[in-house]
Amino acid sequence: MATHRAKAHATVDPAPALATLIDTLRPLQGPISFYWPIRTEIDPRPAMRALASTHAVCLPVTQGYDALIFRTWTEDAPMHTDGFGVQTPDASMPEVTPQTLVIPMLAFDAACHRLGYGAGHYDRTLEKLREKSTVTTIGFAYAAQRLKQALPTDPTDQSLDMIITERGLQTPHSSW
Repeated sequence: MATHRAKAHATVDPAPALATLIDTLRPLQGPISFYWPIRTEIDPRPAMRALASTHAVCLPVTQGYDALIFRTWTEDAPMHTDGFGVQTPDASMPEVTPQTLVIPMLAFDAACHRLGYGAGHYDRTLEKLREKSTVTTIGFAYAAQRLKQALPTDPTDQSLDMIITERGLQTPHSSW
């Protein structure tokens, strides 16, 4: 799975995916959580920068294996590297609760289930956020990360509302 992503990362132009992501996010209200890319994840930072002047933008911060918290991100926000090797806003940046989350993944299926890195951060976080209010969840990936077969799921797995790739926007069971 990571091999498909790495190959796509080296060969696929992310511009169509970024344009779809920006167009999808622009009309939404409330804070938007992005992620700081690691390894060969598709990079959402151009969308973060494009929307930062009109939307509150935040990034997830790990707290061990608990649910994520989110801190405000700006171009000049002080950043540090967390225990997982991810750049996150410094503790001096205010915490915020996102209404929309852009989420990375290793793979996804037609039902918009995602395979993450196995720590369960997003599953615990989405469960907690969804208990309090409605949140919009958008997976951001390369089309090559879509699996032909359904991912096995557990009761704790949280599906996404949609996934955006260079091929467009996919909702559960939509066809390309």
